Amino acid sequence: MLTSIRGTLAASVSFGVLLSATPALANEAEAIALVEAGETIVIDDADVVEAQIVEISDAAESAPTLIDPAIDWSAQSAAAERASAPVADEAANALADDSPLSFSANVALATEYRFRGVNLSGGNFAIQGGLDLSHSSGFYIGTWGSNLDEQTVGYGSSELDLYGGWSGNLTDAVSVDVGAIAYIYPDAGPGEFDYYEFYGSVGFSLGPVSVTPGFAYAFDQDSLGGTDNTYLYTDVSIGIPDTPVTLNGHLGYTDGFLTFTNDSKAVDWSIGADLAVGPVTFNVSYIDVESDALVDPGEVFTSDAFVASVSASF
Repeated sequence: MLTSIRGTLAASVSFGVLLSATPALANEAEAIALVEAGETIVIDDADVVEAQIVEISDAAESAPTLIDPAIDWSAQSAAAERASAPVADEAANALADDSPLSFSANVALATEYRFRGVNLSGGNFAIQGGLDLSHSSGFYIGTWGSNLDEQTVGYGSSELDLYGGWSGNLTDAVSVDVGAIAYIYPDAGPGEFDYYEFYGSVGFSLGPVSVTPGFAYAFDQDSLGGTDNTYLYTDVSIGIPDTPVTLNGHLGYTDGFLTFTNDSKAVDWSIGADLAVGPVTFNVSYIDVESDALVDPGEVFTSDAFVASVSASF
């Protein structure tokens, strides 16, 4: 059966391959219709043959080309759609993830602000938060702030920390963090209060247990009474398997200006627990620090206390 008018009709009429007898046609339109239906036509008037061949051939040339069944047009269409479609959300996120920079933030509400065991918010609530910008190489910069008790601490009503450093993994179980930090008190009264410190730590992890010994050293500065200050510490955390609870322990030792003892040496410690719920962490800790009554009468800064906090990172 004839399936295309292009070329086939012209060849049949030109060579006079007439296989069946049908009435002579009134016009070429009827001829085209019959051929498309699969019929063979006979043209008696030889004078008309040439004209009809030309007209029908011209009509065939202007007819649309049929689809080649050998081509998988559904695949071609899908490929074209993918090529012209906008980038998918996942692809866009993948491109964004390729950036060497990452940004994070944290916010917390605590019943007290304790720094190395010392109460710096006068037993009042503290609102705290920070921002960090990290590079894939391990370098980072950040800032963190908290309110202070202006009446008792004497450093003004706020603390702003600016820091920068490098952190990374030496092995799957060992990590390192080193850097420098500036403790700034923007609305402190007359005098020198801001001071600067270098810090470093090494973290060791084995399953749910991690141990992190570290140090912080503040060189001689006017804000430290012309002396220096050394702080050594070890943090231990144990994640309870199959629960969102982590137990924490801390032991620290200060030698220098930032103590409330006669000999400028003090031990601080704490023990507590974290409960993680998505990006939110609830913490309760018992905190204590060594002091002498003559340096901190009534233990305004150094009394032991339970401290609770809720924090979030994003």
